[in-house]
Amino acid sequence: MMDEHHLDALCGVTSGLAWCIDWANGDYDTGYSFSSPAAVAGYPHITIPMGQVLGLPIGLSFMGKAYSEGSLLSMAYAYEQASKQRKKPLFLKSIMS
Repeated sequence: MMDEHHLDALCGVTSGLAWCIDWANGDYDTGYSFSSPAAVAGYPHITIPMGQVLGLPIGLSFMGKAYSEGSLLSMAYAYEQASKQRKKPLFLKSIMS
């Protein structure tokens, strides 16, 4: 498909938003994971910071064709430098404070 449409990579939100820890029922899923198809196919994948929602990070994933690690890293690095979304973690005890 990527060759047919002349694509170098696919991009998407890495996964849903971060979730609160549920001590009684365990963690839960908040959405689709863009990294899963890359893992299943064995294709290279990289996640970089895309921004924050309520002070919690959200990632952007790049998935490339087989053996495209070099160009994939270049694309991800270029986006990261242009977007300037990397933020130092604050290690808050709660997002409600």
